Amino acid sequence: QVQLQESGPGLVKPSQTLALTCTVSGGSIATASYHWSWIRQPPGKGLEWMGAIRYSGSTYYNPSLKSRTSIFRDLSKNQITLQLSSVTPEDTAVYYCARRSGVYSYTGGPVLRTDFGSWGQGTQVTVSS
Repeated sequence: QVQLQESGPGLVKPSQTLALTCTVSGGSIATASYHWSWIRQPPGKGLEWMGAIRYSGSTYYNPSLKSRTSIFRDLSKNQITLQLSSVTPEDTAVYYCARRSGVYSYTGGPVLRTDFGSWGQGTQVTVSS
């Protein structure tokens, strides 16, 4: 059974770049058909899909975050990394990585947990000076 574990700094200063890592065990991130997403949930709000990396290594992003977001992978460590630049307090959220079979078709609507087959436990990130 695949397991996902997010890690990274709990506190980031405004204007800095946030970097989070998702370590995957129980399966390769290069296994065909799987897409690996980053999703966040700000306090008191719903889930927001940020972007994904395909098993092939190509990426696609939420248009509203695309200019600040990068997702890449390390096959040797079976890890997926999220970088979010120029953070502000509005980026404060619990950040999750999640796996889905096939592409996630972002429509701007709410993200459902059932849209993804596997989730990490999430990691809290606070943006504050």
